Amino acid sequence: MSRYVLKRILLAIITVWVVATLTFFLMNMIPGGPFLSEKAISPQATAALEAKYGLDKPLWQQYLTYMQGLLQGDFGMSLKQRGRSVLDIITSKFPVSARVGGIAVCVALVVGVTLGCVAALHQGKFWDRFISVFATLGIAVPSFVICTLLLYIFGAKLKWLPTLGLNSWQSYIMPVFAIAFYPTAYIMRLMRSSMLDALGQDYMRTAKAKGLSGNKQLFKHALRNAILPVITYVGPMLAYTIVGSFVVEKIFVIPGLGGSFITAITGRDYTLIMGTTIFLATLVILMTLVVDLLYKVIDPRIKLD
Repeated sequence: MSRYVLKRILLAIITVWVVATLTFFLMNMIPGGPFLSEKAISPQATAALEAKYGLDKPLWQQYLTYMQGLLQGDFGMSLKQRGRSVLDIITSKFPVSARVGGIAVCVALVVGVTLGCVAALHQGKFWDRFISVFATLGIAVPSFVICTLLLYIFGAKLKWLPTLGLNSWQSYIMPVFAIAFYPTAYIMRLMRSSMLDALGQDYMRTAKAKGLSGNKQLFKHALRNAILPVITYVGPMLAYTIVGSFVVEKIFVIPGLGGSFITAITGRDYTLIMGTTIFLATLVILMTLVVDLLYKVIDPRIKLD
């Protein structure tokens, strides 16, 4: 186990380095710069700002300087939010995204797994068809369409829920629903197909022949084996959701990391783009490793090499 973890950590470091390198050079290949969009700024002031942040140096030298700072845990200073470090922005914005995303993940898991099991147990019947239609709808409809419908119906027309910010518990309902809608639908479809496969296995027929109750057959045998594909999906989904759905955060004006990332892209805030990308890549890799270890806990037959 320890050898496997060390190998995965080494691969994770290499992966993060590749992601950081590609992001750095692709980002700088795009024409323009972080200071060109600012109003009433002279060429002399632009040159002074570029010299201050080291953007006047050759690209390879900028890359080496950034990597040296990254090895020391320094993500640099934001080019647009003057006086704030990238690490400070991430640590202040991430808890907001993690809170909203964490609730959305819990909702997606509970609802998705439950409805997926219900659809499998009622295969070909009304509930199976209804849940399948709902799951297809959730996968096909983009999140910004869901946000627009929620804002129009519950915010503008009925005026039941607040539409901006996170000032009360009611403020979480629409963003959480919008973020959780797609993963819930995907988990439902995944759980249904996995549960149908598990219910048709020989060990289920053996459990039924032994006279085990329906609940024991479902939770002790079928669910434990059927849940593995869902866990595979939940790892990366958890990382992306916790960091925050960029579109949803922007629409509902949530002060999370997603909105800051979009602002950094549109404003060419190179250091914030790099820091957020590296943070997201690290989180995805970490969640994937946790999922692989959970595989061993859920099914001891699985060997980690």
